[in-house]
Amino acid sequence: MDQFARQGRLEWWANDSICLEMYDIDITVAVDAVGQWRAAGRHANALDTTQREGWDFLMEMDPHFSIAFPGEDRGGIMVRAVEAEDGTLTLTETPDWDGSANVTFDLT
Repeated sequence: MDQFARQGRLEWWANDSICLEMYDIDITVAVDAVGQWRAAGRHANALDTTQREGWDFLMEMDPHFSIAFPGEDRGGIMVRAVEAEDGTLTLTETPDWDGSANVTFDLT
């Protein structure tokens, strides 16, 4: 199994032109013999109150991010993020994700 650890960046894109937020993460990626991709990590820096509110909002709306590594202008690997209570992130590659999500807002 090939494995590497480095810093990356999770990017939440509203559409092809607008990136609403970016989060630096420390990530460990493992790729097995058949190419199955798994990753785990943490936010590189603790989120302040405003960042935490934004993160929670985006995660509730749609937990899909693109991930970029140093030297990349824009992330190319789509992942679904799941955050454990201890702050650990599990990232699962979602190559078939089409970028659409159904979001309903209750304005009452």
